[in-house]
Amino acid sequence: MEDVETRELRYFVAVAEELHFGRAADRLGIAQPPLSRAIRRLEHRLGVELLERTSHGSRLTPAGEVLLAEGRTALDAVAAAARRAQRAGPKACLVLAMKPGGDAGLLPAILAAYEQSPDALPVEFAFSIGDRGAMLRDGRADVGLLHHPQNDLSGLATEELVVERRVVALAESHPLAACDELRMADLSAEEIPRFPEAARPGTGPLVGDVGELMQLVALGRAVALVSESAALRPHRGVVYRPVLDATPATLVVAWAESSRSREVAAFVTAARRAASEEASGTS
Repeated sequence: MEDVETRELRYFVAVAEELHFGRAADRLGIAQPPLSRAIRRLEHRLGVELLERTSHGSRLTPAGEVLLAEGRTALDAVAAAARRAQRAGPKACLVLAMKPGGDAGLLPAILAAYEQSPDALPVEFAFSIGDRGAMLRDGRADVGLLHHPQNDLSGLATEELVVERRVVALAESHPLAACDELRMADLSAEEIPRFPEAARPGTGPLVGDVGELMQLVALGRAVALVSESAALRPHRGVVYRPVLDATPATLVVAWAESSRSREVAAFVTAARRAASEEASGTS
């Protein structure tokens, strides 16, 4: 059997997601007849039917469902490889994905340890509150600081750095701000913001950055469960209270499972060293 080309996969994924050849052709910027012929050729070469054509559109066959899932993964891997190759060029750098302030205070020590490695590269930052895992999976970033179980870590390799208790951020005027400590049951009626890649979605407004999150909290429109180290960063109108039975947040250093980069390995080693020294009080 001949190899499947990237272009063919891209065409098929578009049709499979749209389930309509006309809409898929518009999305791809090509005419519908050559798109239909390309899918027919792909089916002929694979020896399976991928789509059932109907008068109202199309639907995937079992073989089509498999190729859609695997095709998406393959296209993502190709895009990630291209991005990583570009960053390995003359102006090579290591891109670190992290939430602003989401380092439990370890970042200065991590960077200092990393700079001592012969494999170190200049570090560039990609700040995000809800897209860090996706950045690592699709090659926009090389290494990241994420939290377990709060973030989706699928497709990533990780090393635990530090476990933090959770606190809740509240408006100063919120009735619960009068309490010294809280339990999750106390927050059952509260609006908990949703984050784009959270492993456990909230019920409140979708937020994209820390400034937006804290503005909603200060206005009394939401409360937010955050890591204990967040309480060290004051925000006007916001107070923090411990939540005794909240699931802890484990800060992890994460990278793509397929990565074989010496620079990434050096950063992971530096992160482990910084966390170990912090835990032993020798930093």
